[in-house]
Amino acid sequence: MMKKLIATLALGLAALGFSAAAFAQAASAPEAAASAVAAAPAEAASAPAVVLSAGDTAWMLTSTMLVILMTIPGLALFYGGLARSKNMLSVLVQVFTIFSLITFLWAVYGYSLTFAGGGPIFGSFEKLFLKGITPDTLSGSIPEYVFVAFQSTFAAITCALIVGSYAERIKFAGVLLFSVIWFTFSYVPIAHMVWAADGWLFKDGALDFAGGTVVHINAGVAGLVGAYVLGKRTGYGRESFTPHSLTLTMVGASLLWVGWFGFNAGSALGANGAAGLAFINTILATGAATLSWLAGEALHKGKASMLGAASGAVAGLVAVTPAAGFVGPMGAIVLGLIAGLVCLWGVNGLKKMLGADDSFDVFGVHGVGGIVGALLTAVFAAGSLGGVKADDYAIGAQLVIQVKGILTTIVVSGVVAFVAYKIVDLVIGLRVPEDEEREGLDITSHGETAYHGLR
Repeated sequence: MMKKLIATLALGLAALGFSAAAFAQAASAPEAAASAVAAAPAEAASAPAVVLSAGDTAWMLTSTMLVILMTIPGLALFYGGLARSKNMLSVLVQVFTIFSLITFLWAVYGYSLTFAGGGPIFGSFEKLFLKGITPDTLSGSIPEYVFVAFQSTFAAITCALIVGSYAERIKFAGVLLFSVIWFTFSYVPIAHMVWAADGWLFKDGALDFAGGTVVHINAGVAGLVGAYVLGKRTGYGRESFTPHSLTLTMVGASLLWVGWFGFNAGSALGANGAAGLAFINTILATGAATLSWLAGEALHKGKASMLGAASGAVAGLVAVTPAAGFVGPMGAIVLGLIAGLVCLWGVNGLKKMLGADDSFDVFGVHGVGGIVGALLTAVFAAGSLGGVKADDYAIGAQLVIQVKGILTTIVVSGVVAFVAYKIVDLVIGLRVPEDEEREGLDITSHGETAYHGLR
């Protein structure tokens, strides 16, 4: 049974340059409570509670709706604003359709293969087509249908994130077929390994509160592989590829931030102290990353931009995702400050080094940010630094475990993505013809335009 987490944190007010001693003064939650948080996703699926909690159920229904909000319209508008006007609708329909497709597949077999038990890599077919689940079936203190719905949104947004890497040049049918293959053989096994009680990485002690490896590194690596396989957009490096509407990008980023409270705080799987900790950390890390990105941008380019603010916020959201329920508020701030600067380098210096046309910097923000977050979770989860782990917690040992999870995710996602792209290319083709790409996918793929009279 998942225990209620009651964690009281008493942290002294400090400036951004607070010392390690300030961390030491932060009260840490009991080790037993931390273990409950770490095990929450799997326990909810494998060890149902006897009593339904109306409060927990209400919060999880709300969290599920918030994650839907961050996908459609949040992610769709964020990416749509970054696209050129002739490709705006193509991005919107890709995100919208992927969300619909993956939630459907999740109910058919995804949930069962992820949370219905099984081996170290995959679950079982025990709950295929949601067999055996009724309105009275509980997952922890909430109806299992609610847990199924909540987790379906995680699967959907992970697949939708990849859109930002291959945008403006891929066939719509190719998007759908790739999503089916990659969801089945990358997302499902990684989610099982990290969050299911019998999963390999879960048993190893990997910390991923809300999806740093499962969602962000997983999607980021798949996106980078896609950028390589599809090749650069026609005219890339010679023509202007500036976002057509930073206004929409800002609106999308804001919706992502709002929806992320369901993403992170909802991963506590109840209205409890862990949810409160994840909630405050989601505010603080995101704000800190926004500030550090803008500061770095101003020092490098002489000006702070709206795109930089939106990108910094997303970088902070990504980085705090695996850490949200494990680190203290001051640790979340430091994590955000680091993530903002590292991801700024990821979309500038690292992107040039890699030489890939990752259209909307999926790897630079989500891949890099997810790696930073996964590593720093091991550091700031320590009770001596304000986290929830007891004083006998070993940072070094946990770092080794986190690296194992990161490398596993990179290998699985990278290999599956490469094979999936190649299968799609052989079956239906990946990339639209050059003339269609130049005209814009809105017209050539969907027969519509985002803006009448404007190309």
